[in-house]
Amino acid sequence: MFPSLFSVDQTVADERGDLMSGVVPLLKLLCLTIIGSILAHPKVQLVPKATFKLLSKLIFALFLPCLIFTSLGKSVSLQDVLLWWFVPVNVLVSTLIGCALGYIVALICRPPPRFFRFTIIMTGFGNTGNLPIAIVGSVCHTSDQPFGSDCNRTGIAYVSFAQWVAVILVYTLVYHMMEPPMEYYEIVHEGDEIQEIEEIQNVSNLSRPLLHEAEWPGMVDKETEHAKTPLIARIFASISGTSQSTFPDLDLSEDATAGPSSPRSLHCLAEPKVVRRIRIVAEKTPIQHIMQPPTIASLLALIVGLVPALKAFVFGTDAPLSFFTDSLEILAGAVIPSVMLVLGGTLAEGPKDSSLGIRTTIGITVARLLVMPCIGIGVVALADKLGFLVEGDLMYRFVLLLQYSMPSAILLGAIASLRGYAVKEASALLFWQHVCAVVSLSFYIVVYFKLLKYV
Repeated sequence: MFPSLFSVDQTVADERGDLMSGVVPLLKLLCLTIIGSILAHPKVQLVPKATFKLLSKLIFALFLPCLIFTSLGKSVSLQDVLLWWFVPVNVLVSTLIGCALGYIVALICRPPPRFFRFTIIMTGFGNTGNLPIAIVGSVCHTSDQPFGSDCNRTGIAYVSFAQWVAVILVYTLVYHMMEPPMEYYEIVHEGDEIQEIEEIQNVSNLSRPLLHEAEWPGMVDKETEHAKTPLIARIFASISGTSQSTFPDLDLSEDATAGPSSPRSLHCLAEPKVVRRIRIVAEKTPIQHIMQPPTIASLLALIVGLVPALKAFVFGTDAPLSFFTDSLEILAGAVIPSVMLVLGGTLAEGPKDSSLGIRTTIGITVARLLVMPCIGIGVVALADKLGFLVEGDLMYRFVLLLQYSMPSAILLGAIASLRGYAVKEASALLFWQHVCAVVSLSFYIVVYFKLLKYV
């Protein structure tokens, strides 16, 4: 009888331990977020918005690159790259599944027609950067975490290893999915356009919402010539019967000024119209902006980590540059508190007025925070069964599961502002998703911890 009672007590204690180990890391991050919200709240404003924007730039340009370089550089090797291949692939898989789920949400919830694509991309693209790093760091800071002594370093390395795929997706898929719909785009006269540009330039950068600078500072400043126009729809308009004269600013003929016998004219005659339009879209895609400090840090970490002699020179207690990497690790320690303070400052601005509709907002939130994690459990379990995952590595599986559990990326708010499309709707949706994510993430982290016991 007594042994059975002891086993029951032990089971209850284990259940309580699993619950606390899943909830406590989120409570730590929540405290930091609340502090950031209090400091940035408009009624209190102990810290001005400009300070939070400067902090965001420090995270982006200094703290986060230092964290990525020190964590990924120490952990990665040629063998690891071959073993970790499913981490970036999982980002692609989760994005494709999320977009398919977003399409279903759009069909069921029937948002306003101009927000159909917006619904798909907001459901499909989750946060793969700062928030997963903060969660991994907080989980690893807990004494009873199940991931071992190298928890933080390996976890950050896995998250960092997937970021380059997410950045490419942002400047290709997300960028074009967030272009203004053709039917709601108005062509302005040249004089009006010049006046509008002058008005925009007169607006101080400090007046922008913190959301636009929270995760990728300076993205809104990288506006291209056609950033706020329905580029793809306009380029392919002639295929659907629209006259090219409707869009005089887009030169698709290319041979208008060339003679009939010139090499350029012959090239255009040989190139099919559809191929030429695809090429123009590719040329207008701002893929060159992917080389940002975090991406550069990832590439440098991979170069150093893949060359054993170089790795021994930079990392290790006896390495000649150990003092330098120790300095970078000190700076890297500022990432998690800074990220959560900026997130709190972003949420303090509150939700903006949205034309998306309550039903669609709830549909996207439920799909992103409740349905996607369930699908992610199935995908990761299938990948494990097929032998795609690193054998016995719990943190590897935890990071893969987290990729399905994140709210929509805050970066989408900056893309919306860059493209001039659904800016208020993105702000409101991101606000409510991050508020609800406190509960959903706590629940699913507990579930993940329980599932990882059976690995």
